[in-house]
Amino acid sequence: MRDGVEVPTDAERLDAERAEVDRIEIARLESERVLEETRLAAEHAEAEAVRLAEEEAREYARLEAEYAEADRLAREQAESERLAAELAEAERVEAERVEAERVETDRLEAERIESERIEAERAETERVEAERIESERIEAGRAESERLETERLEAERAETERLQAESAEAGRIEAARAAVEKIPVEEQDRSATEPAVAALLASALVASPDPDAPFDFSDLDPELVDIFIEEAGDLLDHSDGLLAQLREHPTERESLVGLQRDLHTIKGGARMAGIMAVGELGHAMESLLEAVVELRGELGQDGIPLLERGFDRLHAMITRVGARRAIDPSEALIEEFNARALGRPAIVTAAPSQVAPAQASPGPEPVKDLKPLSAPIGDALPGDDDDISVRAPQEQVRIRADLLDQLVNYAGEVAIYRARLEQQLGAFRSAMGEMEQTNMRLRDQLRRLDIETEAQIIARYQREHETADATFDPLELDRFSTLQQLSRALGESAADMSSLQGTLDDLTRQYETLLLQQSRVSSDLQQGLMRTRMVPFDALVPRLRRVVRQAAGETGKQVQLKLDGAQGELDRNVLERMTAPLEHMLRNAVAHGLETPDQRRKANKSDEGAVRIAVRREGSEVVLEVGDDGRGLDRGAIRRRGEERGLVRADAVLANSDLDMLIFEPGFSTAQEVSRLAGRGVGMDVVASEVRQLGGTLDIASREGEGTTFTLRLPQTLAVTQAVFVRIGETSFAVPIASVRGVGRIGRDEFGKPGTTYGYGGEEYVVHDLGGLVGHGVARAEGQMQMPVLLIRSGELRAAVAVDQIVGSREIVVKPVGPQVASVPGIFGATIMGDGSVVVILDIAPLVRRRAALPRETEPAQAAAEHRVPLVMVVDDSVTMRKVTGRVLERHNFEVASARDGIDALERMADRVPDLMLLDIEMPRMDGYELATAMKADPRLRNVPIVMITSRTGEKHRQRAFEIGVERYLGKPYQENELVRNVYELLELQPRGDD
Repeated sequence: MRDGVEVPTDAERLDAERAEVDRIEIARLESERVLEETRLAAEHAEAEAVRLAEEEAREYARLEAEYAEADRLAREQAESERLAAELAEAERVEAERVEAERVETDRLEAERIESERIEAERAETERVEAERIESERIEAGRAESERLETERLEAERAETERLQAESAEAGRIEAARAAVEKIPVEEQDRSATEPAVAALLASALVASPDPDAPFDFSDLDPELVDIFIEEAGDLLDHSDGLLAQLREHPTERESLVGLQRDLHTIKGGARMAGIMAVGELGHAMESLLEAVVELRGELGQDGIPLLERGFDRLHAMITRVGARRAIDPSEALIEEFNARALGRPAIVTAAPSQVAPAQASPGPEPVKDLKPLSAPIGDALPGDDDDISVRAPQEQVRIRADLLDQLVNYAGEVAIYRARLEQQLGAFRSAMGEMEQTNMRLRDQLRRLDIETEAQIIARYQREHETADATFDPLELDRFSTLQQLSRALGESAADMSSLQGTLDDLTRQYETLLLQQSRVSSDLQQGLMRTRMVPFDALVPRLRRVVRQAAGETGKQVQLKLDGAQGELDRNVLERMTAPLEHMLRNAVAHGLETPDQRRKANKSDEGAVRIAVRREGSEVVLEVGDDGRGLDRGAIRRRGEERGLVRADAVLANSDLDMLIFEPGFSTAQEVSRLAGRGVGMDVVASEVRQLGGTLDIASREGEGTTFTLRLPQTLAVTQAVFVRIGETSFAVPIASVRGVGRIGRDEFGKPGTTYGYGGEEYVVHDLGGLVGHGVARAEGQMQMPVLLIRSGELRAAVAVDQIVGSREIVVKPVGPQVASVPGIFGATIMGDGSVVVILDIAPLVRRRAALPRETEPAQAAAEHRVPLVMVVDDSVTMRKVTGRVLERHNFEVASARDGIDALERMADRVPDLMLLDIEMPRMDGYELATAMKADPRLRNVPIVMITSRTGEKHRQRAFEIGVERYLGKPYQENELVRNVYELLELQPRGDD
């Protein structure tokens, strides 16, 4: 203890420090325990929270699943309820439908019963009426029999007189025949060119079985007879086509059924009109066909010739009735048909120039009374009417040909007047342009006049020093002189003229619009009238077939007429003028072109010869080819005959083509004996003259032992066409635009080289000078760096014709130029321009051919072979598909042929094998698979590539096509680019630059 203060000892201090340390340690431990407990509590709370969250999530998922299940069950229940409702609705609708059907059935049954009752009543009424009519007929028949007995006695007397007259006529004909046989061959050749002498020979050598008397119309209705004649002519033309089908396919039942139907209609119409002879012959022919169709008989080898004779006789009878001449009943021919129909030996009636022994029949049947009028056809004859039925009747109006020609001429005159209006309107438009320029100059001059007059006013004011009123200058006070007033008046007049000019411009535009509309209507009118003048070539086919059959019968030869492209159309006038030349050429082909069956067998040919007529269009020309597979022209005989007549010198060297042209000389013939049929060459000068008068050309191609082909190139129409106008020197010419491929230009240095060609569209066009072709000066094209050329294409011909100027194109009216000018090669016709001038229409192709024919046998054939256009055949039963595909190919410079099915395609390929075929699958008669199989089996056709285009795009159809050998398989509708690409690939061609 120090100074009264107790001082702690070290021990106490240490104890205090130790106690403090213990206390601090305890506090620390306590705090750590509290923290540990807090941490554990927090971890426990966190774990509890996680557990609670997991339990909550599980509970939420369970609830969600329960909700989803409940929703699914609700949807399933709703769906089942909906299905049950739909089922109930369907059952209700079905029940209603069944009830409606039952009600409809009950109604129909009631109507049927009612109709049967009405029909029974009608039948009973008709029966009563028929009995009444029959009783009246019997009574009338008794009176008629008394009248007929009287007429019979009179007829016997007339018959006796007729027989006496016929005997005298027969003696006269025999005398004429003897006289004809004494005529020398040369005189007969000359007489063949005289129409009167030819008519005399024909009348002397042809004996008609029909009586030379007028037709008796005493008990007939002439109007009804005329209606029947018109209908019978159409039916006989249709039957002629069916006969041709039957000759090609003798076992085809459809042709027989079609012929039977036509004969049934002819028979009924003839009996209705009262021409019983026609009705009886038609009935006999129908009976034969009915027996063949029902398999109760057969046609045999001579059945089709017998049918042809029957149809020819029907045609002759109809023609004579139309000419109001009497007809023979043809009882022998009827007996022959009846015998064939009953399976009995027939009396064979020989054709006019055939010598065949007649087989005796067991005895003629008793003459039967004429049957009453045949009832209408109640049940349709079996068969398919798709291809052989008569065309459905359409509303038609008959119009005289001369009236139609007048209408076409009037339409042409309207076109000429329209052209003059267009020309005058163009001149008026030019005058309006000049008037606008004049008004502009007038306004400029008036503006300068105003400036000058204002300057004069100011100058005069300064000069006179007017000081009366200095506030206004002279212009502000309108101190104008008379000159200024007149200039202002002129300005107002100029403004009025500008306004009037605007009005005239508006009226001119309206007139141009109206004229354009009138032009379209006029063009439609002209095209419609031209379509009425165009007639299909196949309208002439039945007549040509009869000519061939008649010539074949008279010469004892077997001949078949084959046609290609007979659906082409020609101008009616062209077709009428070419009918007689075509008949003459066919008779020549049969009489002297084709060999007899024995000669053909020796030459390893079939007994049946073929005469082929092909019709096609090339540009503005229609090409007719008449050929045969006979012996060909005897050029040795032609040369000998030419030397005898002084046409050829004995030492002259002539090409075959020049020798062939000798047959066109008047009166030229190589025939050694006289025949009723024209010899080859006799009358050919008339054929050539007619072709030249029509503005066409005639060429000959003949190979010994293989046949002769005459190629006639004729204008398609003689009326309205589009033309390109060109100028050479001071002369203008028109060229039909159908033969123009395009226009171009060629350098002057190249134009002067011989043999120059111009490339266009992947083809080479030989350059010609229009001046040289028409006899004018050489084309110069002054003022132009290059020569304009007109590219002409006609068939295999390609020509680039140089001219001085190409004026433009327009529609023209073709006017005839008369036989003298039309006979000049290359003149198509003439047209009248708007100013009244006449422009000659040129046909460039004959001019170029005439120029190329000078070295006749050298370059042209080779050039044609080098530039041959590939032929693509489109085979499809759809007309639309054939047309669309054909246009696509033609746009790419391919030649296109079409066929409606496999049979038609094989017939067309008999004459020409295409380079490629586009083929459909589903077609009548022969489908695409069958045609492709037949082609791949034919050595001549197996290398033709085939592209099959069909809507059957399944793998099975595709696989079968490739197994047959088809190269490409496309689906419908096809893409044009894809089709053209495949065509180029298969033909191994390079696509053209302009495609």
